[in-house]
Amino acid sequence: MNVLMDILGSTFIGGILLLLVLKLNLFVTNTSFTSDSELKLQQSTKTLADILNYDLRKIGYNHDKSSGSPFITVNDSVIEFKADVVPLYGDGTTETVKYYVGESELIMGQSFRVLKRSVNGTEDMAGPSLGLVKLNFSYLDSVSQTIADPQSSLSKINYVKTELWVEPEIQFDNFTTGVRDSIYTYWELIINPRNL
Repeated sequence: MNVLMDILGSTFIGGILLLLVLKLNLFVTNTSFTSDSELKLQQSTKTLADILNYDLRKIGYNHDKSSGSPFITVNDSVIEFKADVVPLYGDGTTETVKYYVGESELIMGQSFRVLKRSVNGTEDMAGPSLGLVKLNFSYLDSVSQTIADPQSSLSKINYVKTELWVEPEIQFDNFTTGVRDSIYTYWELIINPRNL
């Protein structure tokens, strides 16, 4: 009888240990997936910020200031400006550059947007959404105050504030809480174009 009790006790303890090991394995897998998702989210956000930063710093480059402001269209979702963004030929001509977001696209049940760039009316850049949910531009004057109606005050714009909201393209359920995680990244850039 003691042998039977020893076998049952060791089976019970072995089962508990096996369940603990399985739970630890699931926890480590979930944590690894979460960490990878957050890393991809931050990399996507950084990529979008670098793309915007590259051109927005050039606003007004080689633009004749006597012909007016280099800004053409400015609102919370579109920025269009003049700059020499293709100085390869050395001709010093300025191009019209426009950044905007495309229509919402459903990817795995979520609504994402694609950042688009056009130069002289020709769309030459539109990549994957990279999880972009929202893009917002605002415009600041020389003392960093937000300009209420930037389109009517183009000459007062000294800074361009860009805000990005990015979510992962694949949502997942958190193993520990059992609910879907809603992680996102918010990135804010305040750019001072040197040529204004």
